Amino acid sequence: MIIFNIIPKRFHVVFFIITIMTSFIDVGIEAKEISSIRYVAIGDSYTIGEGLTKENSWPFQLTQKLNEAGVPIVLTANPSQSGWTVPMAIQRELPILKKSQPNFVTLLMGANDWIRHGNGKRFKQDLTILIDEILKTLPSTKRLIIVAIPDFSCSPTGAKFGFGKSAVNGISRFNGIVKALANERELSFIDIFPLSQELCDKPQMFAPDGLHPSARQYVEWVSKIFPAAYALLK
Repeated sequence: MIIFNIIPKRFHVVFFIITIMTSFIDVGIEAKEISSIRYVAIGDSYTIGEGLTKENSWPFQLTQKLNEAGVPIVLTANPSQSGWTVPMAIQRELPILKKSQPNFVTLLMGANDWIRHGNGKRFKQDLTILIDEILKTLPSTKRLIIVAIPDFSCSPTGAKFGFGKSAVNGISRFNGIVKALANERELSFIDIFPLSQELCDKPQMFAPDGLHPSARQYVEWVSKIFPAAYALLK
């Protein structure tokens, strides 16, 4: 108060105007954050973008493309981790999702479930729990997009993860379960499995580990996922 009093009176009005303008700017920023769609990506190594920077992951690319298309959206959380199965997501990702209070979610899981046990009945039970728990957190039951498991077996180093089993048949069977659960709930299901197979003979489409997609392959994924996301959120 003492400092303000010694400032010449002609500056008081200027100081007042600047203070009011700053307040409006702060309110504008806060309003923008509140009005933005809160997006949470649930998944495993594919969703976190194993071997890449977060900016090259497909959820980040999707967020960027939606913003460019005029959809105000923020990737609030991506708690995905490499190697995680659906039960791990239920235990460790769901709490983060619920705390984030999203109004849009994507889900891509199942590769590690097939690698570890390959039990379709168990996978269906676990995935049903995960999907329904996600839907409980959303203001609209349509705001969940489910993405198919890609074919990792045809990637440069993917064959060794089949452990003598046919990954193509196994992942196809699991994708049938994923699609059925999505259809039962009238959710968008994006089948990137054929696309992942088409890109297998292109080394530039893979990260240095020869297993996970590169940023360029994720661009192709996003081209498939974006139309459904835009239709839901525009």
